[in-house]
Amino acid sequence: MDKIKIGLYIHIPFCIKKCGYCDFLSMPAGESTRRHYVAALIREIQDKSKCLPGYQLSSVFFGGGTPSLLAGAQVAGLMEAVGQNFSLDPDAEVTIECNPGTLDRQKLLQYKSAGFNRLSIGLQSTHNKELEKLGRAHTYEDFLQSYDLARKAGFGNINIDLMSALPGQTVWDWIYTLERVIKLKPEHISAYSLMIEEGTPFFALYGEDGQRRDRGEMPRFLPDEEAERKMYSMARRMLGEKGYQRYEISNYARPGQECRHNIGYWRRTPYLGLGLGSASLLGNVRFSNTVSLQGYLEGDYGDLEVLLQGGQSGYPSRAVSWLDKKQQMEEFMFLGLRMMDGISRKEFRETFGVELEGVYGAAVKDMSRQGLLSQQFGRVFLTEEGVSVSNYVMGQFLLED
Repeated sequence: MDKIKIGLYIHIPFCIKKCGYCDFLSMPAGESTRRHYVAALIREIQDKSKCLPGYQLSSVFFGGGTPSLLAGAQVAGLMEAVGQNFSLDPDAEVTIECNPGTLDRQKLLQYKSAGFNRLSIGLQSTHNKELEKLGRAHTYEDFLQSYDLARKAGFGNINIDLMSALPGQTVWDWIYTLERVIKLKPEHISAYSLMIEEGTPFFALYGEDGQRRDRGEMPRFLPDEEAERKMYSMARRMLGEKGYQRYEISNYARPGQECRHNIGYWRRTPYLGLGLGSASLLGNVRFSNTVSLQGYLEGDYGDLEVLLQGGQSGYPSRAVSWLDKKQQMEEFMFLGLRMMDGISRKEFRETFGVELEGVYGAAVKDMSRQGLLSQQFGRVFLTEEGVSVSNYVMGQFLLED
């Protein structure tokens, strides 16, 4: 009997310093805390792998925080624990997120030896003034050195993270960043717009500005709505001209280099999250680990065996959601529509036992009439205009109770 394919996410919450825009679960920490955290992660790997004997890892993703802040031997030790306790596809995609300035030759060679075959490097901008404004702990020159070291270490699959709509950024600033990154010929580029998240230092600085922009008014510090759309359009055009296919709203790749792990999120394939605050989807239950670092270090990461049997031992009630059919259909739509090839009518029917039109016929018809959705070859997907107002379109697929 074939094993069920699953993605594995391992959260490393530590960073050199917290960036002003970041609302992820991350924090600076000393060597002792990091060492105890790695030990706790290995225990969790051992414990939870016993509950999933019928699963095989098709992808592994170390995210953060800054996973590359750990010592190379610590990362290799975590990956060794994964290999010893889980069944791993021979061609599994194994990614680690890295920040410039945290890499060296030895560490990269340790990654390669441990089985990592993909790097995701958080550049964000090629302008040092923009990096400083974001609170990043690196310069563009640091990134170039890290990228060169990664190539020399033999990494042939590298993603570069970029961020647009930054305070004070012009369309020409963004074009210059794109030009410089394209010249490096990475296999994958993620290009996101800055989000001003409540509770971050940036919200105190730019929250009102973001609200002004959302209302269509002229912001004081952030690029206006028209400039933000131009930045997105320029990324699509410039990257497309150089052979990068946009396969998800904010992600571009050379053919065959799409991030399989992230596609799993958007296609609702099962995944297990390990580490502080990490999220999982197994069957029709979504659940998350504790967000208390002290609790996690003491082994408070939930009893997966009890959870899969319908209980909730060790998981906070707010961190577990048993999805009913309505919620599953909603997720199928608003996650799947992030992909540029959209969702399949056939897959919807096979998954839920009902035709798409029987549930979402009115919404699909209305969004198509407005030019925000297109329908072709049994699929429903966003148009270019739909991409620009994707949050509005996704909202049309929330069903009433």
